[in-house]
Amino acid sequence: MSAGRRLTVVLFVALAALSLTPWVSPALALAAGTVFALTLGNPLPELTRRLSRPLLQGAVVGLGFGMPLAAVARAGATGIGYTVVGITVALSLGLMLGRWLDIEPQTSFLITAGTSICGGSAIAAVGPAIGAAPEAMSVALATIFVLNGVALYLFPPLGHLLHLSQHQFAVWSALAIHDTSSVVGAASSYGSKALEEATVLKLARALWIVPLSLGAAAGARRLRRRSGEAEGVALARPPLPWFIGLFVAAAFARSAAPAVALPALDDLAQIARVLLVLTLFLIGAGLTRATLRAVGLKPLAQGVLLWFAVGGLTLFAVDRWVRG
Repeated sequence: MSAGRRLTVVLFVALAALSLTPWVSPALALAAGTVFALTLGNPLPELTRRLSRPLLQGAVVGLGFGMPLAAVARAGATGIGYTVVGITVALSLGLMLGRWLDIEPQTSFLITAGTSICGGSAIAAVGPAIGAAPEAMSVALATIFVLNGVALYLFPPLGHLLHLSQHQFAVWSALAIHDTSSVVGAASSYGSKALEEATVLKLARALWIVPLSLGAAAGARRLRRRSGEAEGVALARPPLPWFIGLFVAAAFARSAAPAVALPALDDLAQIARVLLVLTLFLIGAGLTRATLRAVGLKPLAQGVLLWFAVGGLTLFAVDRWVRG
């Protein structure tokens, strides 16, 4: 390893360690990772890719130790109607935009799925389920990745500017931001109540990955039969979001724990918040110049227009009908 590369690795690890301190916010961690990757280059891309997802899932589970099960159930029941309507509207608008912009169908559907459900996780689940080409997966992931990073910086200032309560911001961010990482990151900078409610609502939204993937796979099979294509490409089953079950189990543990154990559970929830900041640094470090080049103008236009429509309609609904 050359001296220059060793220095880059040391700087990268030092910044990652710094993101574990109280002085680094979620937004700053994401920015630091992104700037580092785009300027010096990520020296540990494979390690970053392998760690990002399990760290995010572990952080989400850990947050459950700070939330009683009753609060989880209350937030989930409150937001189920918003979630169903929001997903239905986003899917309909996304498919119409894709046809209007004449975007390759698989790419258009993946961008729509990512915006409607759960960002990169939805794309990673739906893509294999419909037998999507690697190029379509790459373009969709790159498009959602860029917009997901923007959301982390855009939503909290807008929420304060519009004087949204923590409950209103939780609903808005959980329905309008793509990935769980940025939803939790944005909500954590807005307030503790916003963090709790946004996490629950976002996880409820993420559960729709399973029915969407199954429906998309069934639709892809019908299209193949109708067009006379061979069934040569195996369509994968959607992965089950197991970490959501563990989050609920952690919330149950919080509710069932004796008072003497609550400080230890609070410590676990605090560790989870710290891990989330580190995760955002690693996610930011995954944005490369090649990723930016992969985002074509039409897919980016679809992603931006759909995101603005979903965010704007959700904000209107939250401001008009959500109180508290």
